[in-house]
Amino acid sequence: MKKKIIGLILLILIIVGGLYLIFNKREQVELIADILDTQYELEETYLKDLEDNGYTFNKPKVILNPYEISPLTALIMFETETEEEVEIIVVGKDEKTTIKNIFDKESKHIIPVYGLYPDSENKVIIKMNDQEKELIIKTDPLPENFVIPTNAYADKEKVSDDLIFVSIALSGYSTAYDINGDVRWYLIGNYSWDIGRFENGNLVLSSSRPIAPPYYAVGLVEMDLTGKIYHEYVLPGGYHHDYYEMENGDLLISSDNFPNGTVEDYIVLMDRESGTIKDKWDLTEILPQEEGKSAMWDEIDWFHNNAVWYDKINNSIVLSGRHQDAVISIDYETKELNWIIGDPTNWSEEMQKYFFTPETEDFDWQWAQHAAMVLPNGNIFIFDNGNNRSKIASNYLNPNDNYSRGVIYQIDTEEMKIKQLWQYGKERGSGFYSPYISDVDYYNEGHYLVHSGGIANKDGNALNVPAPMVEGVLSNSITVELLDDEKILELELPSNFYRAEKMPLYNDSKFSFGQGTRIGSLGVTEGINEKDNLLFADKNIPKEYNVKFSKEADRLVFKARMLEGTKVRIILDNLFDRKTYPLTASSKAYTAMCIDIFNEDDNLEPQEVNLSAYINEEGLRGKYNLYLKINDKIYNLKKFVIFE
Repeated sequence: MKKKIIGLILLILIIVGGLYLIFNKREQVELIADILDTQYELEETYLKDLEDNGYTFNKPKVILNPYEISPLTALIMFETETEEEVEIIVVGKDEKTTIKNIFDKESKHIIPVYGLYPDSENKVIIKMNDQEKELIIKTDPLPENFVIPTNAYADKEKVSDDLIFVSIALSGYSTAYDINGDVRWYLIGNYSWDIGRFENGNLVLSSSRPIAPPYYAVGLVEMDLTGKIYHEYVLPGGYHHDYYEMENGDLLISSDNFPNGTVEDYIVLMDRESGTIKDKWDLTEILPQEEGKSAMWDEIDWFHNNAVWYDKINNSIVLSGRHQDAVISIDYETKELNWIIGDPTNWSEEMQKYFFTPETEDFDWQWAQHAAMVLPNGNIFIFDNGNNRSKIASNYLNPNDNYSRGVIYQIDTEEMKIKQLWQYGKERGSGFYSPYISDVDYYNEGHYLVHSGGIANKDGNALNVPAPMVEGVLSNSITVELLDDEKILELELPSNFYRAEKMPLYNDSKFSFGQGTRIGSLGVTEGINEKDNLLFADKNIPKEYNVKFSKEADRLVFKARMLEGTKVRIILDNLFDRKTYPLTASSKAYTAMCIDIFNEDDNLEPQEVNLSAYINEEGLRGKYNLYLKINDKIYNLKKFVIFE
């Protein structure tokens, strides 16, 4: 009798389940191709082509833009019977812009070609022993919106032939210009923030995948100039602005701790091999948040860190807090505050002991600074943006009378004295004034780079705010290389660029095929426990919400457009588990472009805002049906997602 009852129950469950499937037919959410897999698949086709066709030195295979994101690069492939050394020459417009490199001995040659000119028939020469082969590689024109220099000056007797790499700030492309101002490399995609190199020679940029508005990325990518990604380093708080590679390869990363309710005040140490977070520095536990306020200060973005530098001599971390006009040093081990460089106005009496006293009257503090670094002799090099040049509103400097500059300070931590040793930019006035972003770099004593990346004006007047905040703006950036106070290079671009670096195209990095890897974890996305009745959910969600779900390799992505203040619940449901994730449509989730760009007038009608959310795969497994609760109404989206 018991067996019959069990059998009947099973039959009922099967019938109910079948009816449920019939009347609740669902389709899988869009699957977004993983770039790491896509690149590996491309490589597999290239290798098969090489094996099947037996390309030789005299008849090599040329693949332009091999990874489809770096249009001015190519691969040359061929095989030789014995291991041979190969030299490549990418012919430039003159000797300084002709690019050469010698590759190690191989029998299977996969040679990366860097530095092609756009919209050109590029002459590329390969040499092996006493053989020489000339190739012509035709490239496509630049995109219509590409930024072309308005001024390019170089003293070719004194300047190196390294290229000037700039990373995007507004829109466009991270790009490398040669000393003639010609474009020789650019990258398609939103790979931004600092553009540098690891010790192994590979490029480092932000991942192109966002984690939160307006500009936080899931982490960093390590790639070469062809666009081949070797590693994507991901972490729960994502990445913004800056990183620092430690001697053992670990990464100090400027990140966020979103559960704090604040941003840009959190540093982590990531193990380069495992992705494990080995340590953290939470500035909410180190600095007072309500002190030293600049005009850009915001309760969410109160510090706004835009630089990370490890000071090996003092075993400390140097950071740059734009919204407190403060460059600070933190003890690496104890995490205690060592000192603060900046005007002590608006800081409490208790904090005054951390500030320096200028030794001479010929001294200017830095304001809203960027790119703080420690020089080999212990001096501090900063890009001083100069916003307002006061913390007292009545003393604010008009932007037409203001300036930005690179500045070097010498500090005495025993006597707490500070001296200004060098500066460049003040003499150029408001034409060099950048109220946001920008960079400095050190090569040797007396040899520096100063990049004023956020210059903007309207109707002939300098702006005191980032260019994206004002319509009809003319934006600009000026990069200057100085040797013993003499300008040996200047590059002017009619757009804003975050940072600038001078680097060669070829170095000690080793190009290789192979599956790229994702290192680290985005963590578990926390949800809430709600027991909504999903049985009678509406299957017709209004089209004006523009709801879209898609699945990346490691997370579910949600996009929509709704009125500000709309309450939203993403619901993932299966027979054994239900997860609910709340969010609110808001234009003020985090401050944007270094200061709040949204209107705070409470009398305005609610505006439509773009809404985005990311649900990480970690902690989820199996097939989930998707529902959306908007205010108090539940919608059956007739879609499912699979977490593996």
